Amino acid sequence: MAHIPLIRIGSSKNTLLHRDKLIQYKNSNDVLDKNLLKKQVHVKQGWGKKYHDRIVQKNKLTTRTRIDLLKDEDTEFYEIGMFVNDGIVFQGNLRSPAAGVITGMLHIHGRWCIVIANDNTVASGSWWPNTPEKIIRAQTIALRLHVPVIYLVDCSGLFLPEQARSFPGARGAGHIFKKNSELSAYGIPQIAGVFGDCIAGGGYMPIISDKVYMTENAYMVIAGGALIKGAKGQEVTSHSIGNSSVHVEISGCADECVSDDEALLLAIRKDIHALPTSAISYYQNKQTPMVPHYDVNDLAEIVPSDPRIAYDAMQLLARLCDDSLFWEILPEKGQEVICGVGRLNGLPVGMIINRQGLICDSARQNKKCPGGILYRDGIAKMSLFSRACNSDGLPIIWFQDIAGFDIGPEAERQGLLGYGSNLIYTNSMNDTPMFTVLLRKASGAGYYAMEGMPYDPVIQLSTTMARQSVMDGRTLAIATYRTKLDEQFRIKTTDPKERAIIEKGMKKIEEQIDADMDPYAAASRMDTDEIISICSLRSWLTVFVEMSYQSIGHRRIKNPRIWSLHDIAALWKN
Repeated sequence: MAHIPLIRIGSSKNTLLHRDKLIQYKNSNDVLDKNLLKKQVHVKQGWGKKYHDRIVQKNKLTTRTRIDLLKDEDTEFYEIGMFVNDGIVFQGNLRSPAAGVITGMLHIHGRWCIVIANDNTVASGSWWPNTPEKIIRAQTIALRLHVPVIYLVDCSGLFLPEQARSFPGARGAGHIFKKNSELSAYGIPQIAGVFGDCIAGGGYMPIISDKVYMTENAYMVIAGGALIKGAKGQEVTSHSIGNSSVHVEISGCADECVSDDEALLLAIRKDIHALPTSAISYYQNKQTPMVPHYDVNDLAEIVPSDPRIAYDAMQLLARLCDDSLFWEILPEKGQEVICGVGRLNGLPVGMIINRQGLICDSARQNKKCPGGILYRDGIAKMSLFSRACNSDGLPIIWFQDIAGFDIGPEAERQGLLGYGSNLIYTNSMNDTPMFTVLLRKASGAGYYAMEGMPYDPVIQLSTTMARQSVMDGRTLAIATYRTKLDEQFRIKTTDPKERAIIEKGMKKIEEQIDADMDPYAAASRMDTDEIISICSLRSWLTVFVEMSYQSIGHRRIKNPRIWSLHDIAALWKN
Protein backbone atom coordinates (compact mmCIF):
# COMPACT_ATOMS: atom_id res chain seq x y z
CA MET A 1 0.00 0.00 0.00
CA ALA A 2 2.93 2.36 0.63
CA HIS A 3 3.65 2.26 -3.07
CA ILE A 4 2.09 5.16 -4.97
CA PRO A 5 0.78 3.61 -8.21
CA LEU A 6 2.19 6.22 -10.57
CA ILE A 7 2.01 5.61 -14.30
CA ARG A 8 3.58 7.41 -17.25
CA ILE A 9 1.22 9.89 -18.85
CA GLY A 10 1.53 12.11 -21.90
CA SER A 11 2.87 11.77 -25.40
CA SER A 12 5.16 13.59 -27.81
CA LYS A 13 3.94 17.01 -28.91
CA ASN A 14 4.36 15.95 -32.53
CA THR A 15 1.68 13.29 -32.10
CA LEU A 16 -0.74 15.79 -30.55
CA LEU A 17 -0.87 18.58 -33.08
CA HIS A 18 0.19 19.36 -36.61
CA ARG A 19 3.45 21.31 -36.83
CA ASP A 20 1.57 24.39 -38.09
CA LYS A 21 -0.59 24.43 -34.94
CA LEU A 22 2.45 24.00 -32.68
CA ILE A 23 4.07 27.01 -34.35
CA GLN A 24 0.85 29.04 -34.23
CA TYR A 25 0.33 28.46 -30.51
CA LYS A 26 3.99 29.11 -29.70
CA ASN A 27 4.04 32.38 -31.65
CA SER A 28 0.96 33.57 -29.78
CA ASN A 29 2.46 32.67 -26.39
CA ASP A 30 5.81 34.21 -27.34
CA VAL A 31 4.09 37.57 -27.85
CA LEU A 32 2.60 37.34 -24.36
CA ASP A 33 5.94 36.30 -22.85
CA LYS A 34 7.82 39.16 -24.52
CA ASN A 35 5.30 41.61 -23.11
CA LEU A 36 5.75 40.05 -19.66
CA LEU A 37 9.54 40.39 -19.89
CA LYS A 38 9.26 44.00 -21.02
CA LYS A 39 7.01 44.88 -18.09
CA GLN A 40 9.27 43.02 -15.63
CA VAL A 41 12.31 44.98 -16.81
CA HIS A 42 10.39 48.24 -16.40
CA VAL A 43 9.36 47.43 -12.82
CA LYS A 44 12.89 46.39 -11.85
CA GLN A 45 14.19 49.81 -12.87
CA GLY A 46 12.26 51.42 -10.00
CA TRP A 47 12.35 55.18 -10.52
CA GLY A 48 15.22 54.85 -12.98
CA LYS A 49 18.96 55.42 -13.34
CA LYS A 50 18.99 58.79 -11.58
CA TYR A 51 17.78 57.19 -8.35
CA HIS A 52 20.06 54.18 -8.74
CA ASP A 53 23.02 56.55 -9.02
CA ARG A 54 21.95 58.37 -5.84
CA ILE A 55 22.08 55.09 -3.91
CA VAL A 56 25.56 54.27 -5.22
CA GLN A 57 26.82 57.77 -4.32
CA LYS A 58 25.83 57.06 -0.70
CA ASN A 59 28.01 53.92 -0.74
CA LYS A 60 24.90 51.78 -0.49
CA LEU A 61 23.54 48.95 -2.60
CA THR A 62 20.22 49.06 -4.41
CA THR A 63 17.61 46.75 -2.94
CA ARG A 64 17.65 44.36 -5.87
CA THR A 65 21.45 44.08 -5.59
CA ARG A 66 21.05 43.26 -1.89
CA ILE A 67 18.61 40.47 -2.71
CA ASP A 68 20.96 39.11 -5.36
CA LEU A 69 23.82 38.95 -2.83
CA LEU A 70 21.59 37.50 -0.11
CA LYS A 71 20.40 34.44 -2.05
CA ASP A 72 22.54 31.41 -2.85
CA GLU A 73 24.61 31.69 -6.00
CA ASP A 74 23.08 30.20 -9.15
CA THR A 75 19.59 30.21 -7.65
CA GLU A 76 16.57 32.23 -8.74
CA PHE A 77 14.62 34.85 -6.83
CA TYR A 78 10.88 34.16 -7.17
CA GLU A 79 9.28 37.57 -6.87
CA ILE A 80 5.62 37.91 -5.98
CA GLY A 81 3.51 41.03 -6.27
CA MET A 82 5.73 42.57 -8.95
CA PHE A 83 2.80 44.25 -10.67
CA VAL A 84 1.02 45.69 -7.63
CA ASN A 85 0.02 49.29 -8.47
CA ASP A 86 0.86 48.72 -12.14
CA GLY A 87 -0.68 51.51 -14.22
CA ILE A 88 -1.78 53.58 -11.20
CA VAL A 89 -0.80 57.26 -11.02
CA PHE A 90 -0.69 58.88 -7.57
CA GLN A 91 -0.59 62.49 -6.39
CA GLY A 92 2.19 64.49 -7.97
CA ASN A 93 1.87 62.39 -11.14
CA LEU A 94 4.00 59.71 -9.45
CA ARG A 95 4.01 55.95 -9.84
CA SER A 96 5.13 53.28 -7.40
CA PRO A 97 6.60 50.28 -9.25
CA ALA A 98 5.81 47.10 -7.30
CA ALA A 99 4.26 49.36 -4.63
CA GLY A 100 7.77 50.35 -3.57
CA VAL A 101 8.50 47.03 -1.85
CA ILE A 102 10.04 43.83 -3.22
CA THR A 103 8.73 40.54 -1.84
CA GLY A 104 9.35 36.95 -2.80
CA MET A 105 11.06 33.65 -2.11
CA LEU A 106 14.77 32.96 -2.14
CA HIS A 107 17.13 30.14 -1.19
CA ILE A 108 19.75 30.61 1.55
CA HIS A 109 21.98 27.69 2.58
CA GLY A 110 19.41 25.19 1.30
CA ARG A 111 16.45 26.81 3.05
CA TRP A 112 13.60 28.71 1.43
CA CYS A 113 12.93 32.11 3.00
CA ILE A 114 10.52 34.98 2.43
CA VAL A 115 12.18 38.34 1.85
CA ILE A 116 10.44 41.71 2.31
CA ALA A 117 12.61 44.60 1.10
CA ASN A 118 11.84 48.31 0.69
CA ASP A 119 12.86 49.46 -2.79
CA ASN A 120 15.23 52.32 -2.02
CA THR A 121 15.03 53.57 -5.62
CA VAL A 122 11.33 54.44 -5.21
CA ALA A 123 10.78 57.46 -2.93
CA SER A 124 13.40 56.21 -0.47
CA GLY A 125 11.45 53.04 0.22
CA SER A 126 8.21 54.81 1.20
CA TRP A 127 4.96 52.96 1.82
CA TRP A 128 2.29 53.65 -0.80
CA PRO A 129 -1.31 52.49 -1.08
CA ASN A 130 -1.12 48.67 -1.32
CA THR A 131 2.40 48.56 0.16
CA PRO A 132 1.12 47.40 3.58
CA GLU A 133 -1.20 44.86 1.95
CA LYS A 134 1.69 43.50 -0.08
CA ILE A 135 3.94 43.19 2.98
CA ILE A 136 1.14 41.51 4.92
CA ARG A 137 0.57 39.07 2.04
CA ALA A 138 4.23 38.01 2.16
CA GLN A 139 4.14 37.66 5.95
CA THR A 140 1.00 35.52 5.67
CA ILE A 141 2.71 33.16 3.21
CA ALA A 142 5.57 32.73 5.68
CA LEU A 143 3.14 32.17 8.54
CA ARG A 144 1.23 29.45 6.68
CA LEU A 145 4.33 27.62 5.46
CA HIS A 146 6.47 28.22 8.57
CA VAL A 147 9.46 29.54 6.66
CA PRO A 148 11.84 32.28 7.89
CA VAL A 149 11.18 35.95 7.08
CA ILE A 150 13.92 38.42 6.25
CA TYR A 151 13.26 42.17 6.29
CA LEU A 152 15.64 44.43 4.38
CA VAL A 153 14.60 47.80 5.80
CA ASP A 154 15.35 51.08 4.06
CA CYS A 155 12.12 52.98 4.58
CA SER A 156 11.32 56.67 5.01
CA GLY A 157 7.79 55.92 6.24
CA LEU A 158 4.44 56.54 4.58
CA PHE A 159 4.21 58.43 1.31
CA LEU A 160 2.31 61.19 3.09
CA PRO A 161 0.25 62.63 0.20
CA GLU A 162 -1.51 59.25 -0.03
CA GLN A 163 -1.56 58.44 3.70
CA ALA A 164 -5.36 58.11 3.85
CA ARG A 165 -5.12 55.07 1.54
CA SER A 166 -2.38 53.26 3.44
CA PHE A 167 -2.52 54.27 7.12
CA PRO A 168 -6.02 53.33 8.41
CA GLY A 169 -8.23 50.31 7.85
CA ALA A 170 -8.15 46.63 8.77
CA ARG A 171 -5.25 46.04 6.40
CA GLY A 172 -3.53 49.38 6.89
CA ALA A 173 0.13 49.80 7.76
CA GLY A 174 -0.39 48.93 11.43
CA HIS A 175 -1.48 45.39 10.52
CA ILE A 176 2.12 44.67 9.50
CA PHE A 177 3.12 44.83 13.16
CA LYS A 178 0.31 42.46 14.14
CA LYS A 179 1.72 39.97 11.61
CA ASN A 180 5.19 40.52 13.11
CA SER A 181 3.68 39.48 16.43
CA GLU A 182 1.88 36.44 15.04
CA LEU A 183 5.03 35.20 13.34
CA SER A 184 6.93 35.61 16.58
CA ALA A 185 4.23 33.82 18.56
CA TYR A 186 4.39 30.83 16.20
CA GLY A 187 8.17 30.64 16.51
CA ILE A 188 8.85 31.55 12.90
CA PRO A 189 12.30 33.14 12.58
CA GLN A 190 12.35 36.83 11.66
CA ILE A 191 15.61 38.61 10.88
CA ALA A 192 15.81 42.31 10.08
CA GLY A 193 18.58 44.32 8.49
CA VAL A 194 18.37 48.12 8.68
CA PHE A 195 20.35 49.72 5.86
CA GLY A 196 19.41 53.38 5.98
CA ASP A 197 16.25 55.35 6.70
CA CYS A 198 13.96 53.64 9.18
CA ILE A 199 11.30 56.14 10.19
CA ALA A 200 7.90 55.77 11.93
CA GLY A 201 6.26 52.56 10.67
CA GLY A 202 9.53 51.59 9.06
CA GLY A 203 11.05 51.85 12.53
CA TYR A 204 8.47 49.58 14.14
CA MET A 205 8.66 46.83 11.50
CA PRO A 206 12.06 45.33 12.44
CA ILE A 207 11.77 45.58 16.23
CA ILE A 208 9.84 42.35 16.89
CA SER A 209 12.34 40.38 14.79
CA ASP A 210 14.56 37.84 16.56
CA LYS A 211 17.69 39.54 15.23
CA VAL A 212 18.09 43.19 14.23
CA TYR A 213 21.22 44.37 12.46
CA MET A 214 22.11 47.96 11.54
CA THR A 215 24.79 49.39 9.31
CA GLU A 216 26.89 52.30 10.57
CA ASN A 217 24.96 54.71 8.34
CA ALA A 218 21.51 53.46 9.35
CA TYR A 219 19.09 54.88 11.87
CA MET A 220 15.73 53.95 13.44
CA VAL A 221 13.44 56.67 14.80
CA ILE A 222 9.81 57.12 15.73
CA ALA A 223 9.95 60.58 14.14
CA GLY A 224 12.62 62.17 11.98
CA GLY A 225 14.64 65.27 12.71
CA ALA A 226 12.43 67.56 10.62
CA LEU A 227 9.28 66.51 12.47
CA ILE A 228 10.96 66.91 15.86
CA LYS A 229 12.06 70.43 14.95
CA GLY A 230 8.52 71.30 13.92
CA ALA A 231 6.90 69.73 16.99
CA LYS A 232 9.44 70.56 19.71
CA GLY A 233 11.76 73.13 18.20
CA GLN A 234 14.81 70.91 18.82
CA GLU A 235 17.68 70.96 16.32
CA VAL A 236 18.56 67.29 15.82
CA THR A 237 19.19 64.90 12.94
CA SER A 238 17.53 61.56 12.49
CA HIS A 239 20.91 59.83 12.50
CA SER A 240 22.10 61.51 15.69
CA ILE A 241 19.12 60.38 17.76
CA GLY A 242 18.60 56.90 16.29
CA ASN A 243 21.91 55.60 14.96
CA SER A 244 23.30 52.12 15.54
CA SER A 245 25.28 53.18 18.61
CA VAL A 246 22.10 54.41 20.29
CA HIS A 247 20.11 51.26 19.55
CA VAL A 248 22.84 48.64 20.02
CA GLU A 249 24.57 50.12 23.06
CA ILE A 250 21.79 52.04 24.84
CA SER A 251 18.18 51.26 23.85
CA GLY A 252 18.66 47.59 23.01
CA CYS A 253 16.38 47.92 20.00
CA ALA A 254 19.09 46.42 17.75
CA ASP A 255 21.49 43.56 18.33
CA GLU A 256 24.55 44.35 16.27
CA CYS A 257 26.15 47.07 14.18
CA VAL A 258 27.99 46.06 11.00
CA SER A 259 30.13 48.14 8.70
CA ASP A 260 28.16 48.15 5.47
CA ASP A 261 25.49 46.51 3.31
CA GLU A 262 27.65 43.52 2.33
CA ALA A 263 28.56 42.75 5.94
CA LEU A 264 24.91 42.93 6.99
CA LEU A 265 23.83 40.50 4.26
CA LEU A 266 26.57 38.09 5.28
CA ALA A 267 25.37 38.26 8.91
CA ILE A 268 21.83 37.36 7.81
CA ARG A 269 23.11 34.43 5.76
CA LYS A 270 25.02 33.14 8.81
CA ASP A 271 21.88 33.33 10.93
CA ILE A 272 19.85 31.37 8.38
CA HIS A 273 22.63 28.77 8.24
CA ALA A 274 22.31 28.34 12.01
CA LEU A 275 18.62 27.38 11.74
CA PRO A 276 17.47 23.73 11.54
CA THR A 277 18.09 22.17 8.16
CA SER A 278 15.33 21.63 5.64
CA ALA A 279 13.08 18.55 5.94
CA ILE A 280 12.74 18.23 2.16
CA SER A 281 15.14 15.29 1.81
CA TYR A 282 13.36 13.53 4.71
CA TYR A 283 9.99 13.76 2.98
CA GLN A 284 11.41 12.78 -0.40
CA ASN A 285 11.73 9.34 1.23
CA LYS A 286 14.60 8.28 -1.06
CA GLN A 287 12.69 9.33 -4.17
CA THR A 288 15.16 10.76 -6.66
CA PRO A 289 13.94 14.06 -8.11
CA MET A 290 13.48 13.75 -11.86
CA VAL A 291 12.69 16.14 -14.68
CA PRO A 292 9.50 15.43 -16.64
CA HIS A 293 9.80 12.85 -19.42
CA TYR A 294 8.34 15.50 -21.74
CA ASP A 295 9.86 18.97 -22.02
CA VAL A 296 8.09 21.66 -19.97
CA ASN A 297 8.81 24.12 -22.79
CA ASP A 298 6.30 22.17 -24.91
CA LEU A 299 3.57 23.93 -22.96
CA ALA A 300 3.89 27.07 -25.09
CA GLU A 301 3.20 24.92 -28.15
CA ILE A 302 0.37 22.68 -26.92
CA VAL A 303 -1.68 25.11 -24.76
CA PRO A 304 -3.36 27.71 -27.01
CA SER A 305 -3.79 31.20 -25.61
CA ASP A 306 -7.32 31.37 -27.08
CA PRO A 307 -9.58 30.09 -24.24
CA ARG A 308 -12.11 28.79 -26.79
CA ILE A 309 -9.67 26.19 -28.15
CA ALA A 310 -9.39 22.90 -26.27
CA TYR A 311 -6.22 21.04 -25.29
CA ASP A 312 -5.45 17.81 -23.42
CA ALA A 313 -5.06 18.70 -19.73
CA MET A 314 -3.27 15.40 -19.05
CA GLN A 315 -0.54 16.53 -21.44
CA LEU A 316 0.01 19.61 -19.30
CA LEU A 317 0.44 17.46 -16.18
CA ALA A 318 2.85 15.24 -18.10
CA ARG A 319 5.14 18.24 -18.54
CA LEU A 320 5.05 19.16 -14.85
CA CYS A 321 5.31 15.89 -12.90
CA ASP A 322 8.61 14.15 -12.18
CA ASP A 323 9.30 11.70 -15.05
CA SER A 324 5.73 12.44 -16.26
CA LEU A 325 4.37 9.96 -13.68
CA PHE A 326 0.88 10.47 -12.25
CA TRP A 327 -1.74 8.58 -10.24
CA GLU A 328 -5.26 9.57 -11.25
CA ILE A 329 -8.00 9.07 -8.65
CA LEU A 330 -11.54 8.08 -9.76
CA PRO A 331 -10.79 8.47 -13.48
CA GLU A 332 -14.25 7.41 -14.67
CA LYS A 333 -16.17 9.76 -12.41
CA GLY A 334 -16.61 13.48 -12.99
CA GLN A 335 -14.49 13.50 -16.11
CA GLU A 336 -14.61 17.29 -16.43
CA VAL A 337 -11.86 17.39 -13.81
CA ILE A 338 -8.70 15.35 -13.32
CA CYS A 339 -7.71 14.64 -9.71
CA GLY A 340 -4.56 12.79 -8.78
CA VAL A 341 -1.09 12.69 -7.26
CA GLY A 342 2.24 13.44 -8.89
CA ARG A 343 5.69 14.33 -7.61
CA LEU A 344 7.60 17.59 -7.92
CA ASN A 345 11.29 17.24 -7.06
CA GLY A 346 10.50 13.90 -5.43
CA LEU A 347 7.75 15.29 -3.17
CA PRO A 348 4.13 14.08 -3.53
CA VAL A 349 1.47 16.67 -4.28
CA GLY A 350 -2.24 16.56 -5.10
CA MET A 351 -3.23 18.08 -8.44
CA ILE A 352 -6.65 19.12 -9.75
CA ILE A 353 -7.22 20.45 -13.27
CA ASN A 354 -10.17 21.19 -15.55
CA ARG A 355 -10.44 18.97 -18.61
CA GLN A 356 -11.16 20.78 -21.89
CA GLY A 357 -13.11 19.71 -24.98
CA LEU A 358 -16.02 17.27 -24.91
CA ILE A 359 -16.30 14.97 -21.88
CA CYS A 360 -18.66 12.20 -20.77
CA ASP A 361 -20.79 13.36 -17.84
CA SER A 362 -21.11 10.36 -15.51
CA ALA A 363 -24.12 11.97 -13.80
CA ARG A 364 -26.04 11.95 -17.10
CA GLN A 365 -25.51 8.43 -18.41
CA ASN A 366 -22.18 9.51 -19.96
CA LYS A 367 -23.84 12.09 -22.17
CA LYS A 368 -21.35 14.23 -24.10
CA CYS A 369 -20.94 17.66 -22.51
CA PRO A 370 -18.46 20.53 -22.86
CA GLY A 371 -15.46 20.49 -20.53
CA GLY A 372 -14.23 23.50 -18.61
CA ILE A 373 -17.57 23.46 -16.75
CA LEU A 374 -18.35 21.83 -13.40
CA TYR A 375 -21.04 19.12 -13.19
CA ARG A 376 -22.30 17.20 -10.18
CA ASP A 377 -19.88 14.26 -10.12
CA GLY A 378 -16.84 16.41 -10.82
CA ILE A 379 -17.69 18.73 -7.95
CA ALA A 380 -18.21 15.75 -5.62
CA LYS A 381 -14.94 14.18 -6.77
CA MET A 382 -13.00 17.37 -6.07
CA SER A 383 -14.53 17.64 -2.58
CA LEU A 384 -13.62 14.04 -1.77
CA PHE A 385 -10.10 14.37 -3.17
CA SER A 386 -9.50 17.71 -1.41
CA ARG A 387 -10.57 16.25 1.95
CA ALA A 388 -8.37 13.18 1.44
CA CYS A 389 -5.30 15.28 0.56
CA ASN A 390 -5.92 17.39 3.65
CA SER A 391 -6.21 14.26 5.78
CA ASP A 392 -3.02 12.81 4.29
CA GLY A 393 -1.10 16.06 4.56
CA LEU A 394 -0.51 16.50 0.84
CA PRO A 395 -0.29 20.04 -0.54
CA ILE A 396 -2.76 20.68 -3.37
CA ILE A 397 -2.30 22.57 -6.63
CA TRP A 398 -5.49 23.76 -8.33
CA PHE A 399 -5.14 24.40 -12.07
CA GLN A 400 -8.04 26.55 -13.25
CA ASP A 401 -9.28 26.71 -16.82
CA ILE A 402 -12.94 27.02 -16.01
CA ALA A 403 -15.99 28.75 -17.48
CA GLY A 404 -18.13 28.15 -14.38
CA PHE A 405 -20.81 25.76 -13.09
CA ASP A 406 -23.33 23.94 -15.24
CA ILE A 407 -26.66 25.80 -15.41
CA GLY A 408 -30.23 24.96 -16.32
CA PRO A 409 -33.07 22.71 -15.09
CA GLU A 410 -30.94 19.56 -14.84
CA ALA A 411 -28.25 21.34 -12.85
CA GLU A 412 -30.84 22.62 -10.35
CA ARG A 413 -32.50 19.21 -10.01
CA GLN A 414 -29.13 17.62 -9.28
CA GLY A 415 -28.47 20.19 -6.54
CA LEU A 416 -25.31 21.79 -7.87
CA LEU A 417 -25.74 24.63 -5.40
CA GLY A 418 -25.41 22.15 -2.54
CA TYR A 419 -22.50 20.24 -4.08
CA GLY A 420 -20.73 23.52 -4.78
CA SER A 421 -21.26 24.62 -1.18
CA ASN A 422 -19.78 21.32 -0.02
CA LEU A 423 -16.64 21.95 -2.09
CA ILE A 424 -16.34 25.52 -0.85
CA TYR A 425 -16.72 24.37 2.76
CA THR A 426 -14.10 21.67 2.28
CA ASN A 427 -11.55 24.05 0.82
CA SER A 428 -12.31 26.72 3.42
CA MET A 429 -11.63 24.30 6.28
CA ASN A 430 -8.53 22.58 4.86
CA ASP A 431 -5.28 23.33 6.64
CA THR A 432 -2.95 21.71 4.12
CA PRO A 433 -1.15 24.24 1.88
CA MET A 434 -3.09 24.90 -1.32
CA PHE A 435 -1.85 26.81 -4.35
CA THR A 436 -3.85 28.03 -7.33
CA VAL A 437 -2.83 28.53 -10.96
CA LEU A 438 -5.07 30.42 -13.36
CA LEU A 439 -4.14 28.89 -16.71
CA ARG A 440 -6.56 30.69 -19.05
CA LYS A 441 -10.16 31.38 -18.03
CA ALA A 442 -11.24 31.67 -14.40
CA SER A 443 -14.92 32.53 -14.48
CA GLY A 444 -17.98 32.70 -12.28
CA ALA A 445 -18.49 30.63 -9.16
CA GLY A 446 -16.14 28.01 -10.59
CA TYR A 447 -13.29 30.42 -9.83
CA TYR A 448 -14.41 30.50 -6.21
CA ALA A 449 -15.01 26.77 -5.87
CA MET A 450 -11.60 25.82 -7.24
CA GLU A 451 -9.70 27.76 -4.57
CA GLY A 452 -9.64 31.19 -6.20
CA MET A 453 -8.07 34.10 -4.33
CA PRO A 454 -11.19 34.84 -2.20
CA TYR A 455 -10.75 31.37 -0.64
CA ASP A 456 -7.23 32.15 0.52
CA PRO A 457 -4.79 29.91 -1.34
CA VAL A 458 -1.25 30.32 -0.02
CA ILE A 459 -0.30 31.79 -3.40
CA GLN A 460 -2.24 32.31 -6.64
CA LEU A 461 -0.38 32.53 -9.94
CA SER A 462 -1.70 33.69 -13.29
CA THR A 463 -0.15 32.76 -16.59
CA THR A 464 0.11 35.48 -19.23
CA MET A 465 -3.02 33.93 -20.80
CA ALA A 466 -5.19 34.13 -17.70
CA ARG A 467 -8.47 36.03 -17.57
CA GLN A 468 -10.68 36.18 -14.45
CA SER A 469 -14.22 37.52 -14.41
CA VAL A 470 -17.83 36.64 -13.68
CA MET A 471 -18.28 36.36 -17.46
CA ASP A 472 -16.45 37.57 -20.55
CA GLY A 473 -17.15 40.95 -22.14
CA ARG A 474 -19.21 39.65 -25.04
CA THR A 475 -21.46 37.57 -22.78
CA LEU A 476 -22.02 40.46 -20.37
CA ALA A 477 -22.83 42.82 -23.24
CA ILE A 478 -25.45 40.34 -24.48
CA ALA A 479 -26.91 39.99 -20.98
CA THR A 480 -27.09 43.77 -20.56
CA TYR A 481 -28.88 44.33 -23.88
CA ARG A 482 -30.85 41.05 -23.90
CA THR A 483 -34.22 42.73 -24.38
CA LYS A 484 -32.88 44.46 -27.50
CA LEU A 485 -31.66 41.20 -29.10
CA ASP A 486 -33.36 38.28 -30.82
CA GLU A 487 -32.86 34.57 -30.05
CA GLN A 488 -29.61 34.55 -32.04
CA PHE A 489 -28.39 37.63 -30.05
CA ARG A 490 -28.74 39.91 -33.04
CA ILE A 491 -29.99 43.49 -32.61
CA LYS A 492 -33.73 43.53 -33.35
CA THR A 493 -34.34 47.16 -34.20
CA THR A 494 -34.46 48.42 -37.78
CA ASP A 495 -33.91 52.04 -36.71
CA PRO A 496 -30.31 52.95 -37.77
CA LYS A 497 -29.85 55.46 -34.95
CA GLU A 498 -31.07 53.06 -32.27
CA ARG A 499 -28.96 50.26 -33.75
CA ALA A 500 -25.88 52.48 -33.62
CA ILE A 501 -26.54 53.36 -29.96
CA ILE A 502 -26.94 49.68 -29.03
CA GLU A 503 -23.82 48.65 -30.95
CA LYS A 504 -21.81 51.41 -29.29
CA GLY A 505 -23.11 50.44 -25.83
CA MET A 506 -22.36 46.75 -26.32
CA LYS A 507 -18.88 47.51 -27.61
CA LYS A 508 -18.14 49.78 -24.63
CA ILE A 509 -19.19 47.08 -22.15
CA GLU A 510 -17.18 44.43 -23.97
CA GLU A 511 -14.04 46.60 -24.03
CA GLN A 512 -14.43 47.56 -20.36
CA ILE A 513 -14.79 43.95 -19.18
CA ASP A 514 -11.97 42.73 -21.40
CA ALA A 515 -9.70 45.43 -19.89
CA ASP A 516 -10.72 44.39 -16.37
CA MET A 517 -9.92 40.76 -17.25
CA ASP A 518 -6.33 41.60 -18.22
CA PRO A 519 -3.95 39.74 -15.87
CA TYR A 520 -1.86 42.86 -15.22
CA ALA A 521 -4.98 44.74 -14.12
CA ALA A 522 -5.72 41.86 -11.74
CA ALA A 523 -2.16 41.84 -10.43
CA SER A 524 -2.23 45.62 -9.94
CA ARG A 525 -5.36 45.22 -7.75
CA MET A 526 -3.74 42.27 -5.89
CA ASP A 527 -6.41 39.93 -7.28
CA THR A 528 -3.57 37.57 -8.18
CA ASP A 529 -0.09 37.28 -6.70
CA GLU A 530 2.12 37.04 -9.76
CA ILE A 531 2.07 36.64 -13.54
CA ILE A 532 4.37 34.05 -15.09
CA SER A 533 5.15 32.40 -18.41
CA ILE A 534 3.49 29.00 -18.70
CA CYS A 535 6.89 27.45 -19.45
CA SER A 536 8.16 28.53 -16.00
CA LEU A 537 5.24 26.81 -14.27
CA ARG A 538 7.09 23.69 -13.06
CA SER A 539 9.89 25.80 -11.57
CA TRP A 540 7.44 27.90 -9.56
CA LEU A 541 5.36 24.95 -8.41
CA THR A 542 8.45 23.07 -7.29
CA VAL A 543 9.31 26.01 -5.03
CA PHE A 544 5.80 25.98 -3.54
CA VAL A 545 5.90 22.25 -2.83
CA GLU A 546 9.40 22.40 -1.35
CA MET A 547 8.32 25.23 0.94
CA SER A 548 5.34 23.12 2.04
CA TYR A 549 7.67 20.30 3.13
CA GLN A 550 10.60 22.36 4.44
CA SER A 551 9.54 22.67 8.09
CA ILE A 552 9.00 19.58 10.20
CA GLY A 553 6.36 19.00 12.85
CA HIS A 554 3.99 21.92 12.34
CA ARG A 555 1.48 20.06 10.17
CA ARG A 556 0.32 16.51 9.57
CA ILE A 557 2.15 14.69 6.73
CA LYS A 558 1.31 10.99 6.71
CA ASN A 559 3.33 8.06 5.50
CA PRO A 560 1.75 6.72 2.28
CA ARG A 561 0.84 3.47 4.07
CA ILE A 562 -1.98 5.28 5.85
CA TRP A 563 -3.21 7.59 3.10
CA SER A 564 -6.96 7.96 2.76
CA LEU A 565 -6.37 8.15 -0.99
CA HIS A 566 -5.50 4.44 -1.06
CA ASP A 567 -8.87 3.60 0.51
CA ILE A 568 -10.73 5.65 -2.09
CA ALA A 569 -8.85 3.98 -4.93
CA ALA A 570 -9.37 0.48 -3.51
CA LEU A 571 -13.12 0.92 -3.08
CA TRP A 572 -13.49 2.34 -6.58
CA LYS A 573 -11.72 -0.66 -8.12
CA ASN A 574 -14.13 -3.01 -6.37
